[in-house]
Amino acid sequence: MGAPLQAIRGMSDLLPAEALAWQQVESVLRGVLGTYGYREMRVPLIERTELFQRSIGEVTDIVEKEMYTFDDRNGLSLTLRPEATAGIVRAAIENGMLRNQRHRLWSTGPMFRYEKPQKGRYRQFHQFDIEALGFPGPDIDAELIVMTARAWRTLGLQHLELQVNSIGMPEGRARYREALTGYFRGHLAVLDEDSLRRLERNPMRILDSKNPAMQAVVAAAPVITEYLDAGSAAHFERVQALLGDAGVVFRVNPRLVRGLDYYNRTVFEWVTDQLGTQGAVCAGGRYDGLVEQLGGSATPAIGCAIGMERLVELHRVCGGTVPAPAADVYVVAVGEGATAAALRLAEQLRDARPGLAVEMNCGGGGFKAQLRRADASGAAVALIIGEDEVAAGTVGVKPLRTDAAQVNVAGGGVLAAVAPFLPTG
Repeated sequence: MGAPLQAIRGMSDLLPAEALAWQQVESVLRGVLGTYGYREMRVPLIERTELFQRSIGEVTDIVEKEMYTFDDRNGLSLTLRPEATAGIVRAAIENGMLRNQRHRLWSTGPMFRYEKPQKGRYRQFHQFDIEALGFPGPDIDAELIVMTARAWRTLGLQHLELQVNSIGMPEGRARYREALTGYFRGHLAVLDEDSLRRLERNPMRILDSKNPAMQAVVAAAPVITEYLDAGSAAHFERVQALLGDAGVVFRVNPRLVRGLDYYNRTVFEWVTDQLGTQGAVCAGGRYDGLVEQLGGSATPAIGCAIGMERLVELHRVCGGTVPAPAADVYVVAVGEGATAAALRLAEQLRDARPGLAVEMNCGGGGFKAQLRRADASGAAVALIIGEDEVAAGTVGVKPLRTDAAQVNVAGGGVLAAVAPFLPTG
């Protein structure tokens, strides 16, 4: 027998207790998005590598260093998705969803990036992705941000700061890149290897550097808001005004540029100081050129992605609790004849009251052992069936959370007998 196998580094198991916490948070997000008209969409985990090269940008850490890319048996280069937006846009184009149509969409699932694993950053991670396709103007930008703020309130989260910025349109960014290139050329001695490589091809990426030795020179670099075209400046002013009118507190961060090439105009992040160095919980922005870039007609769009690992952890840090799973009824069965009767009874109860959590003892065991399991299940009531009960056509009803005495009832009266001990609703 070989040594026990372990999960791949940077890819974690989600155990039942943790899964409950995720389900609770995901349920809140689904509920909030539903009230704003968003609908679920599911796309493949694997896409053609070209999709991400064209959308994210070839001069990015994601494409250059972090993608899980391989050739299939036909020699086609495929990639495990590192983010969801490109796949959703590809699917919308392919399925004719953008012909004079507007869509509010969400999707959730695993993403993959070959990064250095650390707290809050994994090689398989999960995002809750939100996209609004076909909407021009700053109102959808503001609504998307307001909606995320509502989700945080519903989850009871604190310690979140909203940072916003505008990165303008391609023409303004071209002027800004020229200014950045000139500035950083005057500080070559400070730039690390990654920054020197990015300098000529995409100097805005240098602003993403986390190298402590470069923070002073990055902080003194020109800011993109000084290079906005008139339309982008007006758009950004309107977004800020709408957020203010909605009571959403924010800070303009002129260094916020986001790490993907497809963004334009509004960009934003929700950040926290409660999760160590991995502080971004939700991030996104407008990407009006991506649909056309991927072969569709020009279509305005905006979206964001929520990091589920970080959101669930922040929910816990902020005092969010998850109720322990519990059965409503536990069926104790002693004897072969009793087992068959217990199985029929459990199914009858589920039919009579949909949603009733009925846990049946399986795997045998004596009467006392089964009662211990019933108590550990959290059930309100144990139903007891032995050979005597089978012969008499009765069931023992034993309350587990009150001092009420056990009673025997005819099989047809079980639901009425247990009803007083079950949760209402």
